[in-house]
Amino acid sequence: MAEVRHGVDALDRALVTLLAERQRYMHAAARIKPSRDVVHDDARIEDVVAKVLAAAAPAGLSADIAEPVWRTLVDRCIAHEFSVWDKTRA
Repeated sequence: MAEVRHGVDALDRALVTLLAERQRYMHAAARIKPSRDVVHDDARIEDVVAKVLAAAAPAGLSADIAEPVWRTLVDRCIAHEFSVWDKTRA
């Protein structure tokens, strides 16, 4: 069990690194987008989720995990992007 937990902990650290990289892209997007009303884009959200689901199955990731995790991730990233957008234009 300790080996399994060690593996999970290592993956969690790797995920943190990847999520931090994703966050940096959200900062860039907030700086680039010309208006606040383009921060939230329903079509883009559905495109992201569809691409994740297409990649999930071949990787062995259940859609029951992938979809809600990514929808939550995208939701929180959009909230963060709104915050960055507002701060950079205050």
